[in-house]
Amino acid sequence: MAILILMLASGILAAVGAWATIQWLQKEYARYRTAFQHETVHGLADFFLFLDPAQLWGVNLILAVSLTALFLALTGYPLAAGLAGTMALALPRWLLAWARRLRLARIDGQLPDFLLALAGALRAGSGLQAGLRQVVQHTGRPLAQELGLLLQQQRMGLAFDDVLDALHKRVATESVGLVVAAIKVAGQTGGSLAETLERISFTLRTRLQLQGRIRALTSQGRMQAWIMAGLPVALAIALHALDPEAMEPLWLSAAGWGVLALVAILEGAGIFLVRRIVNIEV
Repeated sequence: MAILILMLASGILAAVGAWATIQWLQKEYARYRTAFQHETVHGLADFFLFLDPAQLWGVNLILAVSLTALFLALTGYPLAAGLAGTMALALPRWLLAWARRLRLARIDGQLPDFLLALAGALRAGSGLQAGLRQVVQHTGRPLAQELGLLLQQQRMGLAFDDVLDALHKRVATESVGLVVAAIKVAGQTGGSLAETLERISFTLRTRLQLQGRIRALTSQGRMQAWIMAGLPVALAIALHALDPEAMEPLWLSAAGWGVLALVAILEGAGIFLVRRIVNIEV
């Protein structure tokens, strides 16, 4: 009788636990889907690409399921297949964030030449808005896209300070913030905007050169971080290829999963510390 009661209680606890787990997974799935659609759509809008968020999520989900099934068929390990599917779900957001960082860095690199050209147009007698229209025609992407949107918003009747604030919101970098602040202050105080833009151009160019030197000097540290991250993975794959039976407990036992989790935590902490050391703010 006691055994029957114990089995019944265990079954009820297991059912409640399974129901709670399903409910939690449903909430997490809905939360991640909403965050993915919001971040992806807004991130692609920064690149002037406007796509349906539901279609993007569907494509990403199909890719994750397909990659999970492929890894399961090739390796036969559910853990590896689950990790591959999880990475496939997160990969588009990572790639989008990486592409956005590259785009912002490219805009910062275009600013010094743009400011010099705009200062030259102002010294030639053009007004600020007319000078912007002239210089934008000879500016490359992606800066030309942002400035073209700025001019379009102004033609629609928005105040010039508002379109400048919108530009800084879209391109939230220190360089753009400095330029926006300088233009707004010069417009309010009536100072020499051309001279101000030339000084800002010189400052930004010097800052970019200094950042390039810092990246060159810290490249060895960043490479060490990547090697440190890839070496355990490469070593585990090589050992599994040489002696699969000896490596099976690492992949299929609870103790092996604990070791893998500990290795992942230590690797992540090491990479984080190395990147903090070599990440020097200018």
